[in-house]
Amino acid sequence: MPVNFTAIDFETANSSGASACSVGLVKVRDGIVVDRVGWFIRPAPGHDAFLEWNIKIHGIRPSDVVDAATWAEQLPDLVAFADGDHLVAHNAGFDLGVIKTSSTVAGLAVPDFTYVCSLQVARRTYQLDSYRLPVAAMAAGFEGFAHHDALADAEACAAIMIHAAGRHDADTLEELARISGVGIGAIGPIATKEKAATHGPMALNQP
Repeated sequence: MPVNFTAIDFETANSSGASACSVGLVKVRDGIVVDRVGWFIRPAPGHDAFLEWNIKIHGIRPSDVVDAATWAEQLPDLVAFADGDHLVAHNAGFDLGVIKTSSTVAGLAVPDFTYVCSLQVARRTYQLDSYRLPVAAMAAGFEGFAHHDALADAEACAAIMIHAAGRHDADTLEELARISGVGIGAIGPIATKEKAATHGPMALNQP
């Protein structure tokens, strides 16, 4: 089953999309996890306040990230690990929004990424009372992980997509998206080009 992608998950210090404090990345090749990595991120000034609510969720405190690399310093490593893959995330709009907002705040170009949302795929694959990551992951046979640890969450997301591909007899991530009726999103210059192709040249001037 040659399903290839990189699963990603961010934890944030507060509600700002530029407050990423941790990231987890999991690479899947032929339906098998072949690599995983995670690290702390020091949020940008003005976006670096840690709210008690967020700390309660993920357990990350300011002292954990004081010596961590900034977004600008670590973005090349993130892009290199993904290496042109489609990204997959549970509620992908949040995680891809972190990439967009953090890059913009850091004064960097938003990198090109295409992505598929595992939450949407789970909704079209399983019959569940909830599609929260732990519940959907359990349906995929992935249990007992440390929810809100970025790397563990990325692994759970990967497990959902691998299992769903098997359920739908999909040979590629693109085929899984098509069969389950889930769109493949995009951010970065590629997204602007796709928007222009769909809506005409004026789309290039729209946010």
